[in-house]
Amino acid sequence: MQPTATVLVYSDDSNTREQVRLATGRRPAPDVPVVEFLECATPAAVLKELDRGGIDVCVLDGEAVPMGGMGVCRQIKDEVFDCPPVLLLIGRPQDAWLATWSRAEAAVTLPVEPVEFASALASLLREKAALNA
Repeated sequence: MQPTATVLVYSDDSNTREQVRLATGRRPAPDVPVVEFLECATPAAVLKELDRGGIDVCVLDGEAVPMGGMGVCRQIKDEVFDCPPVLLLIGRPQDAWLATWSRAEAAVTLPVEPVEFASALASLLREKAALNA
């Protein structure tokens, strides 16, 4: 059986979560595992799932309400031991500096552009695999 990667997707908007799923497909690149999604609509749900463990990458919506993905990212980087890498969805390219402030490993703009998103996600999955090897 082929290994899978678990990707947590946080957004209060179900359309954004769907964009992430559709952009990824079964796997974002041929050399990374098949992806299983774990969707969260609240910051509390994100923390609960991270406490359970087993998350390979987090995709956080910087435009989420009431707490944006940038704030969630900064919080989990401070509070979660061995925090998984974070791919942040930002509203505009000029917000990239905020993604750096939040300590996200990567950022892409909304709406999700499938090739750009899949490439960024695959890169984080490869880095995670290399660290675990």
